[in-house]
Order: sequence, then structure tokens, then C-alpha cells
Amino acid sequence: MAWAGALLPDLDAASVARLDALPAMELPAGQCLFRAGDSAQGFAMVLDGRVEVTLTAASGREILLYAIEPGQSCIQTTLGLMGDAPYSGEATTVTPARIVMIPAAEFARLMDEAAAFRTFVFRAFAARMGELTTLLETVAFTRIEARLARALLDMAQDAQVQATHAELAARIGSAREVVSRQLERWAGQGLIALRRGHIAILDRDRLDRIA
Repeated sequence: MAWAGALLPDLDAASVARLDALPAMELPAGQCLFRAGDSAQGFAMVLDGRVEVTLTAASGREILLYAIEPGQSCIQTTLGLMGDAPYSGEATTVTPARIVMIPAAEFARLMDEAAAFRTFVFRAFAARMGELTTLLETVAFTRIEARLARALLDMAQDAQVQATHAELAARIGSAREVVSRQLERWAGQGLIALRRGHIAILDRDRLDRIA
């Protein structure tokens, strides 16, 4: 299965061949890849599907840190392999996914010897840091109503959102109870309609103004 040349077009042919020879894992949705406290065993490359990384507080409240899609990497794994730091979050496939795991020793060799791979890792790391800074600014300085409205609009497909209140709370960095109260308020105002695990957007313009 050839994939390394497409994702890392400037990588040398020998390294591409070694990466292409690594086995791909076919994972179902809902598969946990790592948990808080685990040590990084390798550098995961997502070829198909979507993986979400969440952080859970002692209270049980969750926040979605970032999602990993094809060609992207995981900042927590990079920190684990380069700084010997344990994972602080949890990664779970949210769709069926195909993933190649680059062993830690091969990751270290590529970082030492392959400038193209090193550039890919550092660029991905910088992009993730930018996303996390934006997330921090949003959670710290944006009202719950605006964050929730933006999440609904971003997730909607044909004015329909498939998500539980807990999933929405994790996405915007709030508590499920707060999200539920706000959704019920908007339902009473005619902006949305609620069903279990499903939200229909009835007034996109008003939600957009709130966001």
C-alpha cells in the first residue's frame, strides 16, 4: 500500500519504501487509540477517517482539543515521542479509520536523517499549537451562546446536526447541563427543534447572528 510518497512528496525513496511497507490498521468507529497516562509507542498517520482527541477533567467534563484527519498528525504523540511525556488526553476514532503506526525507533531515525519528514512534523506541530491557542481564546473570551451557535452551524448538514448534548458540550468546552438549557431555550424560541441525538436548525439567520 503506497501512501508515504503522497503525504511526504519530498521524502527520499528509501524512507518512502520503508514507510509504505508498514502495515495499515483498519479500525472501527469508537476505537480508543490512547488514554491519559499512556506512553507513546509510535507516530500514527491517519490515512482515512477521523480521530478526535479529548481532555477530561476530574469532574468528568470533557473538551474536544482537536481532530485528526487524513494527512494530519497528533501533537500529543509528537510530545510523547520527542519529550518522553505521557498522554494527557484520549484519542478515539469517530468514523471507521485506516491508520499506519510508525514505530518510535523509525520516527527517531526519520527525525534525525530526513529533513522532509522533520519539516512535516514541525509544521504539523505548529499548526496544532495555533489551533489550541484559538481554542483557548474561544473558551476564555467567547460567550457560551456564541460558541454553541457556531458549533451547530459548523456541524450542520442540510440543517441537521447529529450530536448529543454531551458531544456538543465537549466540542465547545462547557458542561452538558449548560448546553441542554441553552438548546431548550432556543427550541422554545423556534430557532431549533430537538430530538434525541438530533437537532434541526429552523432559523439559521438568527443562529448566525448569535454566533
